[in-house]
Amino acid sequence: MNLSVGIVGLPNAGKSTLFNALRSAQGKLSGLATVANYPFTTIEPNVGIVEVPDKRLKKLKEVVEKSEGLNPNFKVIPAIVKFVDIAGLVKGAHKGEGLGNQFLSHIREVDAIVFLLRDFENPDVVRTGENPDADLAVLKSELLLKDLETIERQQETRNKKQETSNKFKSALEKLQEGIAKGVMAKDIQLDQQEQQEAKSLSLLTSKEFLIVVNSNEGDLNKEPPINGSIRISAKLESELADLSREEQEEYLKELGVSEPGLNRLIKIAYETLGLCTFFTAGPKEVRAWTVRCGSLAPAAAGVIHSDFERGFIAADVISWEELVKIGGWQKAKAGGLIKTVGKSEEIKDGMVVEFKFSV
Repeated sequence: MNLSVGIVGLPNAGKSTLFNALRSAQGKLSGLATVANYPFTTIEPNVGIVEVPDKRLKKLKEVVEKSEGLNPNFKVIPAIVKFVDIAGLVKGAHKGEGLGNQFLSHIREVDAIVFLLRDFENPDVVRTGENPDADLAVLKSELLLKDLETIERQQETRNKKQETSNKFKSALEKLQEGIAKGVMAKDIQLDQQEQQEAKSLSLLTSKEFLIVVNSNEGDLNKEPPINGSIRISAKLESELADLSREEQEEYLKELGVSEPGLNRLIKIAYETLGLCTFFTAGPKEVRAWTVRCGSLAPAAAGVIHSDFERGFIAADVISWEELVKIGGWQKAKAGGLIKTVGKSEEIKDGMVVEFKFSV
């Protein structure tokens, strides 16, 4: 599976600047979002594919090259995240204000939401919000109001058709009551059947979200203004994209920052969504794959190809640390470090896996 994240915020919060930094950091300069100092510069969502930084891939590549020999066509393929720069949201978006209807339809298509909040000063960029707390309240409120509208429409439709199951009715009632009080759908307690019934609603507030505070460079080491949020300077990230790795490290060191904010954003997105990474490593490539933490071996195989899941027999696994330490797959097998697991085994973060399947 590939993770998709929608960047959401009020106009001129820095969404397109952050998006362009993500793209430029990967050397993908085509398709950059337009940045301007007036609202609604972004109308159609911009989409960028970004590699997930993972130092383990380099170490796995080195051990494969030593054990298998150097292949001139050898590839290292990281996991990826799809970032979507969505049109700025304004108060009244749930009623179609601004570009509300387009915004809300685009947000349904992503796995997670980044609420980007402005906390930087720039007299040349028109400010459309007030402060991070107030802006977050507007963003959440618009999503909640749209979800409330969705639930009410569903109730009317189902009542007319008289096709609603008791579980669906109870799910709607619980969701309506909670959302009316300002509770995000993802935080409303439903039993397993109610959760299954509620999936068809595709509620906006059922998605996991991250809060990113777009700050001035000098404020990056300050406590963020909202609990659980992270500070990033979209302007700084854009500048880093033009520097070499050594220059980036030196620049960040001067600012007292350990790593680029974009790296932290991707890591936190994985943690928030409960995603893990496993690897395949052979003579042609080393590759990272994204899977939900706790996934059993057949489901992990299905991430590579649906045929692997259908025809799953077993999987040979080893932790990446053990593989690197011993010096390759064959040495690990000879040393009895490779474990063969069946359908009931979880594929954990950092495992190197070789699947066995029939077609």
